[in-house]
Amino acid sequence: MSKSRKLFLRSKKVIPSGINSPVRYYAPYPFFVTRAEGSSMWDADGKRYLDFCNGYGALLLGHRRKEIISAVASQLKKGTLYCAPTELEVNLSELISKNFPSMQKVRLVNTGGEATMTSIRLARGFTKKKKIIKFEGCYHGAHDYVLVKAGSGAAHNGISVSAGGLDEVSRNTLVIQYNNSQDLADVLDREKDVAAVIIEPVLANMGLVPPGKGFLKDVRKLTQEHDSLLIFDEVVTGFRMSTGGAQKYYSIRPDITTLGKALGNGFVIAAVGGRGEIMDMLSPEGQVYQASTYAGNPVSVSAAISSIETMNRNKAKLYPGLEKKCKDLASSIGDQASDMRIPHQVNRESSMFQIFFTDRPVVDYATAKAADQEKFKTLFKELLREGIFVAPSQFETVFLSYAHGEDEIKMAAAAYERALKKVKQ
Repeated sequence: MSKSRKLFLRSKKVIPSGINSPVRYYAPYPFFVTRAEGSSMWDADGKRYLDFCNGYGALLLGHRRKEIISAVASQLKKGTLYCAPTELEVNLSELISKNFPSMQKVRLVNTGGEATMTSIRLARGFTKKKKIIKFEGCYHGAHDYVLVKAGSGAAHNGISVSAGGLDEVSRNTLVIQYNNSQDLADVLDREKDVAAVIIEPVLANMGLVPPGKGFLKDVRKLTQEHDSLLIFDEVVTGFRMSTGGAQKYYSIRPDITTLGKALGNGFVIAAVGGRGEIMDMLSPEGQVYQASTYAGNPVSVSAAISSIETMNRNKAKLYPGLEKKCKDLASSIGDQASDMRIPHQVNRESSMFQIFFTDRPVVDYATAKAADQEKFKTLFKELLREGIFVAPSQFETVFLSYAHGEDEIKMAAAAYERALKKVKQ
């Protein structure tokens, strides 16, 4: 019996389902990690995996980036938690605002879910309106505001997807079709109580679905016309697509932005920021309450400062290099699938991609869900056998990191080719 299997059996006795986040599970059991370095992880049995999950996009610079580890080690000698302000927090907030000019003021939090929850409460407090609009397939955390489901097409009131969720809370969330500007226009014309529209500028939690041409500009224009705030959930795209995130990449200026993942390159930190007059609504001087014991803790803040400084220092090579490698790998996979006559779509943007086994373009929730999930499960299983680790769900995304070299890209392409042959069978 493998060590990972033994650990899983132990974990099921003390951890619900044996894992601490549902996205980490796959049948028959996940491998357990003992260490990681650069582009790779090693499991409890000593097997090496090239990591293309990368903390679901958090590890833009790869595992154990030396500058970040050094900054954290230095801070650990000074303390781990003060629950009093530090200059580090000021330095980080200034760095964020410099990279994201739309974030004139910043409140540091711990997780992306906490950031989106705060952003929605802020929008409601600022506009004095109740409802929010989200898009099918966009994931903004596991809180009642956004953990909702709905049919495609015109807006449906949200119904909680979780036992214990309050439908009376979720009903103030309207869910509409991604990449459909007319849907948004119709709902905003009809609904007069919309505080904000929250959106992943690139949908990275339904596989990868990029915005259609002009879609984000339409969203910005429509929210302005209807006096609703625009919240860019850049927990995934912030710092990954550019040092100024997707809003710099697409030249869109939202009212509120949430950041996480690549902000700390694997350390627990997130942020919410926006226009000064909106952010000033936060307590203690404002009337919108938000608080956290661990917000701005010096270890994670040190990691985030080092991450941003490293990204800024290397941006001339970092982003073009990642985009080229992603294009090369995604194109190779697409060519292989075409040669094997496997119906497929490969969606790619910046340093992210995903393959869908379908003959229809994947542009929204409905077309993503129509893809053959069984084929993807076969692909995942075969990639794992080949020592390539991607997120185990069709509805996640493949992420590259700065630590992936040309050799790793070639190894991944060859592994995908062998895995696709199994999918073909």
